[in-house]
This record gives sequence, structure tokens and C-alpha cells, in this order.
Amino acid sequence: MPREQLQVLNALDTAKTQLYHFTAIVIAGMGFFTDAYDLFAISLVTKLLGRIYYHREGALKPGTLPPGVNSSVTAVALVGTLAGQLFFGWLGDKMGRKKVYGMTLAVMVICSLASGLSFGRERRSVMAGLCFFRFWLGFGIGGDYPLSATIMSEYANKKTRGAFIAAVFAMQGFGILASGIVALVVSAAFDHAFSAPSYATNALLSTPVQADYVWRIILMFGAIPAAMTYYWRMKMPETARYTALVAKNAKQAASDMARVLQVDIEAEEQKVETITQDKRNSFGLFSKAFLRRHGLHLLGTTSTWFLLDIAFYSQNLFQKDVFTAIGWIPPAATMNAIGEVFRVARAQTLIALCSTVPGYWFTVAFIDIIGRFAIQLMGFFFMTVFMFALAIPYHHWTLHDNRIGFIIIYSLTFFFANFGPNATTFVVPAEIFPARLRSTCHGISAAAGKAGAIVGAYGFLYASQSSDPKKTDAGYPPGIGIKNSLIVLGVINLLGMLFTFLVPEPNGKSLEELSGENEQDDDVEQTTSNRTVPV
Repeated sequence: MPREQLQVLNALDTAKTQLYHFTAIVIAGMGFFTDAYDLFAISLVTKLLGRIYYHREGALKPGTLPPGVNSSVTAVALVGTLAGQLFFGWLGDKMGRKKVYGMTLAVMVICSLASGLSFGRERRSVMAGLCFFRFWLGFGIGGDYPLSATIMSEYANKKTRGAFIAAVFAMQGFGILASGIVALVVSAAFDHAFSAPSYATNALLSTPVQADYVWRIILMFGAIPAAMTYYWRMKMPETARYTALVAKNAKQAASDMARVLQVDIEAEEQKVETITQDKRNSFGLFSKAFLRRHGLHLLGTTSTWFLLDIAFYSQNLFQKDVFTAIGWIPPAATMNAIGEVFRVARAQTLIALCSTVPGYWFTVAFIDIIGRFAIQLMGFFFMTVFMFALAIPYHHWTLHDNRIGFIIIYSLTFFFANFGPNATTFVVPAEIFPARLRSTCHGISAAAGKAGAIVGAYGFLYASQSSDPKKTDAGYPPGIGIKNSLIVLGVINLLGMLFTFLVPEPNGKSLEELSGENEQDDDVEQTTSNRTVPV
């Protein structure tokens, strides 16, 4: 039999949706707005960086970043994010969610501003400085994943918990959209003020000196929304579940939540002591008890997030290359440097507006109705179908009259990524693990995702190159081409469907019911053998 739930936790589970829920969504969500802005803004300016710092006299095409530099500039923030997810996830369980939350935001603000600065004028020093600060920017961003998810899950009621956590993550869509809009505004303003000929007309003058400010402004802008939320993050009380179940301070938990919920809550110190001293609630991450209770769950959350991010980040970070390949963005030589930023930003903004952002909010609307499992399985299924629909008749889509069809199907892969596994892989790890390990396990799951993102960022960069050595970008070896790369991504999505069956359905259950923290002796065996899919 389950123990009687702590009054403070029961009050949270049964609370009606009210102002503090929306306040928490905005405070945590603005972190994700900044996260997405900073991670995806770099893809808007890499072509500009190539033109500015890697121009070659007499070349028929504008300068491009060498393979090693391009992959480093694009993926170094992902490496930092992976490290930050592991470190801050662990720290969030040791020091508390609130204490660590401010640290991650401070790192993000400082490094976002510093990303637009340089150690010198030479290209090596500029690229080294950019990579250095973007690594630490990623480190701060990494901490936001486990902490925001854990804080929102521990604040939410069980009826709409999925929607609240998904709403925090959905701010990522607005961040991606904002990065495109800022790039559009900045590039349009500079192009108007400093008109330049196309590269084919005059290679040197096609990149005005002022273009060096464009990429810096775009990257530094990401600090503004993060800085705006710092004060409010510091004002948030620690979550009751951490205070009661991990810090073992029943009085503080009751006091904090009584103030937030505006109701009287009994401290129940004896009940907290009983729960926290139970040996079944003291096993560690590397114990046999954890492996027995949550081993398959952790395998499910890590594997699905890893596979999802290979496809998701490949698509997002290299949209510009796909659009160029099918002719939606004109050849680089027909544009000037700032005009190219505008064209790339316009394409990515349209995709974000029409498919990425709606996908996130469809998840928010339906996650507590049809459940996490169904949304994740459906998302992987349609991503697989649409990837193969693009890849198998790829030549058909490259013909001029068929480009609109390609863009529509390509957009649908983004829609079902976000109305699918991109949202649910973030939500579920914040729900199914014990409070004392929740942030750590979410960090591990998220880090597995970023490992997939790194594979996607580095792998797609090389794999998508033409198999014809004469058609590859400067410095790149021949790859397998866009068509075969899309087939590989389709297979990866198919594997994601299979691993989804390891992930439990948390819909409508309390966090303690899911993690087994509130179980009596005769329920232990039942807890360890929970079904992983809905009945």
C-alpha cells in the first residue's frame, strides 16, 4: 500500500492552475528562450564568418569556414552543454535547484555577451575566442535543462504537469524564431545602410567592413532575455520536494508552499523523517536497487533523446545547406555577404514560424490528454515517414517546380519533431526518477541527447557533402550526399520508435507514485515491475 502523501506535496499535486504556475513557466521558459537563441543563432552567421575571415583572392565562390573550424564553431557550444548538463544536474541534487539556477543564468549572460568579442583581429584569434566563449555559454545552457525541467515538474499539479513542463520547453521555439527575426532586422538594416555588390560583381566589396559587426550583434543579443529574468529566478523559493525529501526540512517546505499556494499546510516533520530514513529511498545512482527500479527507464530516456537529437540538430543547424542544395537560397556568388545572412535567416524563420513553433504548442495542448508515450511514438513515426519521403525521390524534389513540395514535407519533419520526441524526451526524465536523483538523471538523459547533437552536427557536416569530389565545399572530403544523409536520419528516427517502448507513461500520476518513493514494503515488487507503456 502507498503511504499517505505528505500534505505539502498533496497540496501541490491537487492545486488548481493559478498565477504562480504561469510565473514559473515564464521564469523557467525565458531560460530556454535564451538557450535556443544562443544555440541556433550560430547557424545564421557561419557563412558570413567564412566570407569575412576566409576570403581567397581570385576564388570563384565566397570564402567558407574550413571543415575543422566550421564544425568547431557550430558544435563547441553543444560540447559545453553536454558538460553543463552533467555537472549542474548533479549539483542541483546536491545543493538544491534554486541555488544552482542563478549560477547557470549568470554564466549564460556573461558568455553570450563575450561571444561577440574577440581576442584580436586575426582570424585564428577571432575563431579561438568565439569557440572559447561559446563552450562556456553552452556550459551554462546545459545547466538550464535539468534544473528548469525539475523545478517545473516539482511545482506543477499532476493533472497538467506535462503541459507545464512542455510549455517551458516550448519557449525554445520562440528562441529559434527570435534568432531568425533578430538576424533579419540586423542584416536588413546593415544591408540598407552599407549597400554592397554581389560577390560575382566585385568579390572584395561584396563583404563591407561593417559586416563584422553583424554577427557580433546577433550573437550578443541573446544575453538580454536571460538578464531580464535573473532577479525573478532569485526570488523563487526552493521546490517543496527538494526541501522536504532531500534537504529533510519539513517546516521550510510547508512554509514556502503555504506562501506560494496561499493555504495553511502542516509541517509533518515525523512523516518526512519516516520517508527519508526508509532504506528503499536511499539507494544511489550506481546501486543495484537503482538498476532494478529505474535502469530500463534511464536507458529509454537516454537512448531516445540521443537518437532524436542526431536528427533534430542535423536538420536545424544545417537547414541552410539543404536549402542551398535544392535552390531555395540562391548561389552564394549572386549575393553580397550581408544579403546572404538575410536570405538564410528568412528561410529559417519561415520554417520556425510555420512548423517548429506550432509543433511545440500542439504538444502543450495534447500531452496531458493523449499522454507522453503516444506523442513520442507518433512523432518518431512521422519523422521517419517524411525523411524517407524526402530522401527516396530526392532528385524529384531538386527540380525547380517541386521545391515548394520539398519545403512543405521538410517543415512537417520539424512539426512532428516538436509535436513528438523533442518535447517528450525533455518532459519524461523530470517525472519518473526519485527527488534526490531527479536532476542528475535528467542531466544524464539530456547529456545523451547532446552527444547525439554533436554526432549530428559533426557527422551531417561531412556526410552531406557530394560524393563527387568536384562538387564538395572547399576543404571537405567527398561525403554520401544529402539524399543518403536523409535516409540515414530516417533510419535513426525508426530506431527512436523502438526505444520509446522502454519509456514509462507518467500521465496523471504523482511524482512519488512514479518514482516509488511513497511505497510500503508490499508494493516494492510492484513498483519495480511497472509497465513501460500505457495499458
